[in-house]
Amino acid sequence: MSKGSDREFDELLTFIEQQMDFESGFYNDAYLDRRITARMRRTDIDTYRNYQSKLRAEESEREELLDSLSINVTSFFRNPDAWESFRSVLRDLTDTHRSVRIWSAPCADGREPYSIAMLALDDPEVNTRNLDILGTDINPDILVDAREGRYETSQTTDIAEELSPLDDYESYIEQDGNVFTVRDRVKDLVSFEQHDLIRGEPKRGLDMVLCRNLLIYIDSDFKVPIFDTIANSLDDDGYLMIGMTETLPAEFRDVFDAVHKQHRIYRKA
Repeated sequence: MSKGSDREFDELLTFIEQQMDFESGFYNDAYLDRRITARMRRTDIDTYRNYQSKLRAEESEREELLDSLSINVTSFFRNPDAWESFRSVLRDLTDTHRSVRIWSAPCADGREPYSIAMLALDDPEVNTRNLDILGTDINPDILVDAREGRYETSQTTDIAEELSPLDDYESYIEQDGNVFTVRDRVKDLVSFEQHDLIRGEPKRGLDMVLCRNLLIYIDSDFKVPIFDTIANSLDDDGYLMIGMTETLPAEFRDVFDAVHKQHRIYRKA
């Protein structure tokens, strides 16, 4: 696959930013190139220049590319071992706080905030009475899917396997063949709204933020505003959980203390 020069790639990114209202500068070039190249292969185009021409001519391809560029790789209980460490934090929060507010950002199609809710309902040591879970994402279309809470097993996604950390997931998920729908008792704990972690305002009064597997795609210059938003959203002694392969930016290593270092759970100092 020939693709083209760095200049042609930059011209393509400029087109995507100016004509498709996508902030390509927030993301590292390696991530963008992987997603764009995948769409080029799907459309049998081998150069950046020709792909830009296709984007200019076809609204349907612009929509497909925007969907591809959205960071929506997720699963229920992603990295199961980390969820056991999360469980201990959740028990402590619901035991010592009159109300507990947790933010999942970005939440993609909702599987992470629903995992939090199911884990809470499944654990007799977690008090769900005053638990409030918020899921946010920059992509309004994927939030429609999140609110619906309907997921389907495919060749690449085994929903039953994702739910295996639960002894009896049918208490929380209704299954009809390959289709799995989140039950209302789970949905009642979760709300969704659109939010931009880089440019959006902080939330207030949060006890925990999960920001997992976003930072690996983001250009280093934009990690600081993300962590500013997170830090300003958390109450004193609030918790932060990031992805298993991610690290805190140097500017925030005095802001957060490690609680479960292996599983990337920190507490605001």
